[in-house]
Formats: sequence, C-alpha cells, structure tokens
Amino acid sequence: MNIRRGIAIAALIAGATAASAENGTNGYEYLSVPISVHSAALGGFNATIAEDDISLVYENPALLTNVSDKTLGLGFTSYIAKTTKLSAAWAQGLGERAVWSANVQYLSYGSMKETDETGQEIGKLTASDVSVQGSFAYMLTDYISGGVTAKFMFSNYASYNAFAMGVDLGLNYLNTDAGTSLSIVGRNLGGQIKAFYDKHEKLPFDLCLGFSQELANAPLRFSVTLDDITHWKNINFIQHFIFGVDVFPSKNVWIAVGYNVRRQHEMKVLDSSHWAGWSIGGGINIKKIKVGVAYGKYHIAANSLLCNLSYSF
Repeated sequence: MNIRRGIAIAALIAGATAASAENGTNGYEYLSVPISVHSAALGGFNATIAEDDISLVYENPALLTNVSDKTLGLGFTSYIAKTTKLSAAWAQGLGERAVWSANVQYLSYGSMKETDETGQEIGKLTASDVSVQGSFAYMLTDYISGGVTAKFMFSNYASYNAFAMGVDLGLNYLNTDAGTSLSIVGRNLGGQIKAFYDKHEKLPFDLCLGFSQELANAPLRFSVTLDDITHWKNINFIQHFIFGVDVFPSKNVWIAVGYNVRRQHEMKVLDSSHWAGWSIGGGINIKKIKVGVAYGKYHIAANSLLCNLSYSF
C-alpha cells in the first residue's frame, strides 16, 4: 500500500468515527447518530416516548410493543458533507403481547480518489457501515414491557473490513392513565469479532434512564433522559442530561424541542456553540401514514436533517 493510499484510508476511517465527538474512545460510533425523527427532536436520544413509531426501536426495543402490526418504516439522516445514514424496519405482531421487527441501518461515507506513488489516479476508495438487526418485545405485565435487539455490524473501508456483534436490552413502564413512562436501556453490549488490524475496538456502550410525563390539562409532554451513566470521567453530572418537550396542537400533529447538555458543551468553539445541543422537529399522522422531519447538530462542521416515513398495512 503506497503512502497516498494509506493517507486516504486513514481519512476515511477518521470520517467513519467522526461521531465520536460525544464519546471519544470507541469504534462504531455511527450507531449513536440518530435515526428516529422524534427522538432526535427531543435532544438526540429518548427511550420513553411510548408511541406507534417504529423508528423508536433503535432507541429502546421495549417500545416496540406500541407499534402497529405490519408496519414498514424508512429513515434518512444527513450527516457530514456527503455522509448519509439510511434505515429500514419492518414490525409485525406475534400474538397479543409480543412484537418482532427486522431492522437495518446503512451509513455511507462517500468516495475519494485512489492514486499510486506518482499521483496517477487508479480508482476510487469507498467506506460504509451496515448494521443488520432483529428485535423482539413482550408485554411482561399490563404496565411493563421488555425488549431485546441483536445487532450484526459490518464495516468496509476501502480494502479493509471488520465485523462486530452487539445487543440492546430495554425495559419500559407505561401508565397511560397517569401519562407516565419510565425506561432503562443498555445499548451496544458486545464486541468486535474481526478487527481492521490487530487491535479490537469497543462498542459505544450506553446505559441510560428516562422519564416522560404528559400533562393532564394541557397538550404537553416533558421528557428527561439521564444518558451514558456508566461514564463520568471528564463529564460533569449535568452533562448527562437531555431535556425535551412535546407539544400536540392536535391528535395527529406533534412538535418537539430538545436540549442535549453534553453535546452543547463538547461542540462549543470560541465561546459559540452554533446552536449545538438544540434540536427541533415535527410530524403528522394521516390515517396509516406517518411523516416526520427534525433538525439537529451532531458535528461542529455541519447541520443534520432527519426524515422518517412509515406505513401500516
């Protein structure tokens, strides 16, 4: 491998882990780039909004019990430059208390020129990450649901590739009469099976607690998430919090605003965070179709736009 090609591959790999601005030490940080519009609008991560929204399976597999039978969901996230994240999910009921789903997410980092030692172009270098997932959720009681997601992750950077396996585990307590939802989620438990080189990368493990509360006399819902609670080094207590507010102008329309304290802190440059940490989004439900759009900032160099579309057959 010549020097120019080595530099190009290094740049690709650096781009692949650019999302590590928030966690910093693990591989597979692309798993932390949001897919769910509603979750993204509420600060980038939310594990407690129990709704008929298939994209929430990526946040907490226990929320899958709220999804309608035979639902197809598609997602798009713009990230940095030409980097885009695509997702697709299918959910289906299994009896009266269980739901399973098959999910896939794909992150493309684009391509760049490959040259030989003389500078002559000899081809293109590409890089991408793919995660194939299967989820299962079950109503343990009338108020508590549990869920599990198995992940198989494939990375391909130029001529280099890697493979990893992981699991998400989640519990959700939902009292619809009181409008209260509580969750605990452990995401990305597992490890790398095949590494790019000799050193195996860790998965970005994340343990979080969440709480959401609807108001009885107003079309509002407040959410508080305590994220990444197993990591405290160089992180203040308040930086673990994500705050979100939902407004429901009508039964079929929602608008959400969120604030991620840690993201705002870590992306602050020259005393100006450029609105990093803040996010906003909205959605509409039209019979069996659900559409949502959100804005967020997950890298200091670019803004991100997310779109979700789902249909229940």
